[in-house]
Amino acid sequence: MLRPASGLRNPKWSKSARESERCISRHLGHAHCGAALSTAPPWALIVFVRKRNLQICCKSLEIESSHARVVLLGCPLLRLSRKAMQPQDLTRPHVLSVTRTLRLKVKTEAHAWLNAATVEVNQVWNWGAQVSEKAARPCAGEPKWLTGFDLNNLSSGASEHFKSIGADTIQRVNGEYAEKRRAAKRYRLRWRSSTGPRRSLGWVPFKAASLKRKGRAVRFCGKAFRVFEPERLEGVRWKQGCFAQDALGDWWLCLPIEVHIEESVAPLEKVGIDLGLKDVAVTSDDARCEKGHFYRGIEQKIAQAQRRGHRRQAKRLHRRAANRRKDALHKFSRQIVDQYQKIVVGDVSSLHLAKTRMAKSVLDAGWGMLKTQLQYKSQQASRSFQVVSERNTSRTCSSCGSLSGPHGVNGLRVRRWSCGDCGESHDRDVNAARNILRRAELPASVCGNGPSSLRVPPSRASRSRKAGIEPVRTVA
Repeated sequence: MLRPASGLRNPKWSKSARESERCISRHLGHAHCGAALSTAPPWALIVFVRKRNLQICCKSLEIESSHARVVLLGCPLLRLSRKAMQPQDLTRPHVLSVTRTLRLKVKTEAHAWLNAATVEVNQVWNWGAQVSEKAARPCAGEPKWLTGFDLNNLSSGASEHFKSIGADTIQRVNGEYAEKRRAAKRYRLRWRSSTGPRRSLGWVPFKAASLKRKGRAVRFCGKAFRVFEPERLEGVRWKQGCFAQDALGDWWLCLPIEVHIEESVAPLEKVGIDLGLKDVAVTSDDARCEKGHFYRGIEQKIAQAQRRGHRRQAKRLHRRAANRRKDALHKFSRQIVDQYQKIVVGDVSSLHLAKTRMAKSVLDAGWGMLKTQLQYKSQQASRSFQVVSERNTSRTCSSCGSLSGPHGVNGLRVRRWSCGDCGESHDRDVNAARNILRRAELPASVCGNGPSSLRVPPSRASRSRKAGIEPVRTVA
């Protein structure tokens, strides 16, 4: 039984021992009360003060009470909650909760209603843009950035003047506009146009409770919508989503759903990936994602459709190329994430190379899309994803590290080469992928300028200084 400390000057700190034990039992549970008291130092006393906080007072006059309080509250046993103190079952796999979007195509019978509803959605969006700009830049008075809640209050009762959408859709539009404007840090976002050549694609948002399941269809705003592949909706609980329109005028039902994924350990440890044009991606284990010519294969058909004025056929061909590219990259990225625990990719930039003569081939390869897929799939599967510099990875020998490989524009045609120092034969892309993986394994320098194991050729300026020649400087 604890007793109050004698000689305490602050009367708020002294309480009875029974009340102190009652406080510890309330915070830690009866099973851990004795353990908590036994772990307390002999020179400390646990007492109960205001706001239901655990405090301690020091019996000794040599140590201040604030220091003793820090020591005891730093004890991990007292800092953990009752649920965290329970032993964890290490045999059960850890389950992650991931949000994915279920995308279902809506049948053509509902396109007319959705086209009319998107006009009303655009009117609500433009009204929110106008009101928000006037509030942020008033003629007199204090400026105010309207939130979604403020826009909902101002648009109260507006659903009576619309034929298709209801109050829940209006509230979703207001919330989306306020959130996107706050993220963009602008007074007003771009207007949504319903007609003309620069018409905005259709968008009808809804809340989760507004969309109901009715047989093999879904019901929204008193109208039933039939979709393709309705069996994918079986046993699914969705969040707030939207109806979205693509460039061809087809409508899609987008439903965010929560998926539970169990963490697992990959069978292989690590892999390096080199991105290129002959093959989209080559791994250090000589696995390849071959170039599919998604756009270049149908480029002539797209040109013929555009010359004939068949814009819809050209858009359909563009969509086919995009779907083929996305499908191939999804399959390759899923294979890599399932097999390897650590994934390392080079930092090649498709935006810079898109300004050169290789623009069509670079954009057709989809390097940026592949990086994005590898990144979010690695996060969902608890994998390690890293992007490193790929400078000189093609010319560096992965065996001895010497810069004996082909270089320059003319060296791009050389696909296999042998090292002049060690005599090892290399495939150009596989050697680059191995060097990318090796560069990720190098320890980081504390000073930030540590030497690298990969040899880097000296710059032109350094060679000139060593020769005693001052480099020529151009004046802008």
